Amino acid sequence: MAASDLVLAMTGASGAPYGVRLLEVLLTAGRTVHLTLSPAGVQVLEQEMDRRVSLDHFRLENLLGKTAPGPGKVIYHHFMDFRAGIASGSFLTGGMVVCPCSMGTAGAIAQGLSQNLIHRAADVHLKERRPLILVPRETPLHLGQLRNLTACAEVGAVVLPAMPGFYTRPQSLADAVDFVVARICDQLGIEHRLSRRWGESIGEPGV
Repeated sequence: MAASDLVLAMTGASGAPYGVRLLEVLLTAGRTVHLTLSPAGVQVLEQEMDRRVSLDHFRLENLLGKTAPGPGKVIYHHFMDFRAGIASGSFLTGGMVVCPCSMGTAGAIAQGLSQNLIHRAADVHLKERRPLILVPRETPLHLGQLRNLTACAEVGAVVLPAMPGFYTRPQSLADAVDFVVARICDQLGIEHRLSRRWGESIGEPGV
């Protein structure tokens, strides 16, 4: 346990590539990631990336499709395991990301409903005043969903929709994914060179 540990939850919104890519980047950066996935999140992974992950018999290579990159490590927690350290405020972390974040998960967080470990860990980060970043990917949004996201922001979460920018001149879908992951890393204070920043020249070295 360390204050530099991070929590990543993947839930049932479209956008599984964002969560998988974020995990790769965090591991490459040498961070310890406490990972948890919802049942709907596992279904989306299979639909969007052909990744078949078991919640009860988790194997990281099934999620990443390869051996884990970098010096970081993953500690997996079943989404119903309330004995996990991340269910308590006494367990130190540097922040939590829900990526992708379903509207159901956002609603539960907005209302403080700790129906599973993902909801509870998010609630812990809010009450402990630690970074909580929600990455919703849904369109269009009805008024109830907008109000839930507003409520999350009002209690301290960062609502960071999966909206790629195009001033970076993305050349591939991977470039568009990296744009969003880069913004998440900025919120967490993770150094990266995933995407060109506004004001940098196209083709600038290291970008």
